[in-house]
Parts: sequence; C-alpha cells; structure tokens
Amino acid sequence: MLKSIEDLHDDEQFDVVVVGAGGAGMSAALYAAIDGAKVLLVEATEYVGGTTAYSGATTWVAGTRHAPKVNPKDSLANAKKFLDLAVGERSDPRLRQAFLDHGAAAVAKIEDHSHVKYRPRDFHPDYLSELEGSTTCGRALEPHPFDGRLLGEDFRLVRPPIPEFTVLKGMMVDRDDILQLMAFIKKWWGSWDTFKYVTRILLRHLGDRLRHPRGTRLVMGNALIGRLLLSLRERGVALMTRTRVTALERGADGVDTLTLAQDGRTRTIRVKGGVVMASGGFNRHPQRRAQLAPGADVAWCPGAPGHTGTLHDLAEAVGARYGEGALSNCFWAPVSLRKRADGSQAVFPHFVFDRAKPGMMTINQQGKRYYNESISYHLTGITMQEANKTTPAVPSFLVTDAEGMRKYGMGMVRPNGMGLKEALADGYLVSGNSLDELAAKLGVDAANLKQAAADIGRFARSGVDEQFQRGTTTYQRANGDASWRGPNPSLGPIEKAPFYAVRLYPGDIGAATGFRTDERARALDADKQPIPGLYVVGNDQHSIMGGTYPGPGITLGPGLVFAYLAAQDAVARARA
Repeated sequence: MLKSIEDLHDDEQFDVVVVGAGGAGMSAALYAAIDGAKVLLVEATEYVGGTTAYSGATTWVAGTRHAPKVNPKDSLANAKKFLDLAVGERSDPRLRQAFLDHGAAAVAKIEDHSHVKYRPRDFHPDYLSELEGSTTCGRALEPHPFDGRLLGEDFRLVRPPIPEFTVLKGMMVDRDDILQLMAFIKKWWGSWDTFKYVTRILLRHLGDRLRHPRGTRLVMGNALIGRLLLSLRERGVALMTRTRVTALERGADGVDTLTLAQDGRTRTIRVKGGVVMASGGFNRHPQRRAQLAPGADVAWCPGAPGHTGTLHDLAEAVGARYGEGALSNCFWAPVSLRKRADGSQAVFPHFVFDRAKPGMMTINQQGKRYYNESISYHLTGITMQEANKTTPAVPSFLVTDAEGMRKYGMGMVRPNGMGLKEALADGYLVSGNSLDELAAKLGVDAANLKQAAADIGRFARSGVDEQFQRGTTTYQRANGDASWRGPNPSLGPIEKAPFYAVRLYPGDIGAATGFRTDERARALDADKQPIPGLYVVGNDQHSIMGGTYPGPGITLGPGLVFAYLAAQDAVARARA
C-alpha cells in the first residue's frame, strides 16, 4: 500500500489522485476504489488522518438508515428547514440540497463496501436547537471503535490523538469510557457492570503498552481513520506519505498532470478522471491566515500540521477561486495552552467538559462575564473575538471553585484534581484562596470578579441567567450537568475556595472559507464554470454551512458526502 516515489515512473497514469489523507480525502479515495478506479492518495505528512484523527469524528448526515433507530420522526424536509434557517444566504442552497439528497447513499455505500461503520447516539442535539427543524438525535453519527492491531505495521501510519485527550500514556477514551471511568473512580464497588467495563479496557491497554507505543483500542477520530486505512489497503489504493504536490497542470481537457516531490526527488504523473483536493484548508498558510483570520495566532490552532494551504496556490493558478459570504472564515473553539515536558505546545480545545458546567463562568480582562457560556464552541470563539474589539477578552479566563474542579476538572486537569498540582506548578492554572487573591493574580478588577460570582450564585438559585440567558435551549442544557440538583443544569454557584482559572484563546479548528464548487464538488473558476478534472472536498471546499456551526459533525458530514460525489464524477470521467 505505502509507496515510495521510486515506485512511480514519470507519466504513470491514475484514474483518480486524491491530495490530502484526512477524513474527507481518505473517503474520496475509498469511494473511487470501491468503483474500481486506480487511485493514488498523496499525503504531505508522515501520518494519515489529518485533524479528523484528533477529532470526535462525529459526522452530521440527515436521512440515513441509522436515523430511524433513534428518531423515526425526522425527515429531510425538517433537516432542510433547519439548515435554511441556520445558514440562510451564507452558502449556495443548491449545494445544501445536494448534501441532503445524497447523504443516505453516501453512508450506505461506504458502510456496505468497507470497514467504516457508524452508529447514532440516543441524544446528540443540534447546536442551534432553538431553530425549527432541529433535532436531538439521528443526524449525528459516530464511528464504531476499531482494533488498531488489524492494521499490523500500518498502525504506525495513523496520526496519534492529542496526548491530553488520552489517559495512562496513550489510552484513548470516548464519552462512554469517561462516564464509566468517573463512576469507577467515585465508587469502584458500586456497579459490577462498571467494574467489568473499566477492568476490560484497562487490561487491554496494559497489554498494548507491552507491545505498542500507545493503545490500539481506537475510538472517535482514530477509529474512523483506522477503518478507512484498512479499507484502502484492502482495495489496493496506493498511498504516498511525506509527499508534496508541487505543480498542477491544466491541459485541453482539464487538470491532467501533477508533479510530486518526496525526499528531494520528483515525478510527473498523469490523471485521467481528476484530482481531488482534500488538503485541510488554508489555516497554516501565512498570507491567507493573515487575511482571513487576522489576530488569531497560529499557535492557538489545535488542528493537525498538514493544512499549510500550499495546494491552494496551485489550484488558484489553474483557475479555482474562493467562495465568499460566510459568517466566519474559520470554525472556532476556545483553547488553552500549555508547554509540554518535551518543549512542544499543547493546544487543548474546551468543547463540552467544563465551560458550560455548573460552577463555571468566563470573564474578560475586566473581570466581567460577557456572554452565554453554554453556547457552542464555535460561537464562543466568534464571541471572544468580537468582544475583544471593545474590551480586552483575548485571553479570557474560565473560572471555577473547588467544587467545580472536583466534579468536572478544567481543561487538561481531570476531575477529582488529577493533574492539578502539576498544572499549578507550571502556571497552566492560576489559583487563589479568595476571589480577591485570584483577581490579583489574573490582573482583573476584584470587585467585578466578585460581582460576577455573586450574580452566578443568584442565577443558580433561581435557574435564570438574567444577563445572558445561559442554559435556555435543549443544546445549552445538554452542555450542563444532567445530575445537577439545581433548577438549571448549566448554572451553579462559585463560592467554595480555593478558586481556579485558566486562560482561553480563540483557536481555529478548521477552515470555513475555501474553494467554490458545484453540486458535484467540481471547482469553479472566476466565471463560476466547472474546472474539468479538479474537485474540492473537506475544509478545502467552501463550507456549505456558510461559516455557521449548526450541529455536531457539520464538517465531516459534508466532507463525506462530497467525497462520494467527487469520486463518482471523477471515476465516470476516467471511463468516458
């Protein structure tokens, strides 16, 4: 499967060449291979998986065969209504319709002809749950866990997860594991089923550590990538890692030639059906980042390192053009930063495990709350940047008390204070025995901080956030704590010393602005005409969500469906 540039000869021809081995790119390569095409998958880094490997791999697709298992009343009409309200004129409605029309077929095809398997969750609400047409479950799919040992030596090709998302030096855990582990830590003798579950995964990890550099029980993004990689190998797809595309050429019939570079050597190859761009977006391209994400330091980006945007320069040279009109050019999440022992920097996205829980609040550099902490991570990142234009809010501070730290942890510190001592020692966390002391260490106004905490305590008792309406929608309340005894699962007091804070920055987790395409994922030129032989998927494609983030998995869902459509068209073109 893994090829060196020495294995290629100049002018060797492929039916489809996919550039970028993240979730969308690997899916496109797999769809083309399922249809019998000769496929080359090119990846610039040493790993496959891209940012998908770091993610939860939730995949938002409406109308699949999985939906009726948890939500038999949902429909494509409801999904369309929801997306129209959430996105509006920020993206081409024809592309959203293509996504809805072909989603079920895309999921069925990849499941029926590969190792990729999805499952729905009983409760995984759309983020804008207040909008008509939203749902609490059925559209968000997640991959089944995967045994990485099935890959043999190719297991080393799977991009490891963010270390801070693992436990016990490399054991991956998903939301089910976390719930079981927390129950086990709290009362290990309380449930025989919990004891068996935790013992099983711990013994599995112990065995892995004796034979492998990390755990081979893969969940979330790593599970999806492992399943894709095994499927690609069985389909005979050629994979080249550490390989860059240095030139695209457009002949009389469209894009038909690529130049590849690996370890100082080059090859020029031909493609009959088309090139599928899936390189991950513009985020680490210095000039495009400065233009499209001004003020957001690249050091705050938690994405994988491969999305340099260099392929975008080549695509523009053959006529491709960026889309316009998105709410935001990026998708965002609040992140915290920490220097690892090896000198590298950890960038930790704060998705759902702390900031919207009872006993948590976010303040700006004046010590004041300034937004609803239970909104989505994407809207949080946007709000931080907008607020910062008038009052310093980058970084902001996530604040909790001893009880919040015990129950939920904070960022890279686990519940029950696991890792707390080290986080305080290296400055990742700031603590104070009083709110006055914490304010002094943070450099914020103590009176404002104490007032914010007093307000939160009052709102927790009434269940109503009179300032920012926190915890007022299904999604917002889902981000809270269902076991909380107060009237609002998102609101709890901050009153028990010591008090803690971590600095939050707006981190871009993906590109929303990318190349315009038609309904078949074909790149469009300045006149909005398709460029033959050039397709764009994943975060290279201008998001059909228009820079909004309506629900979980709204990057991987379109990535999967347009990979299906691009491969279908490219294979047909190769055979024409």
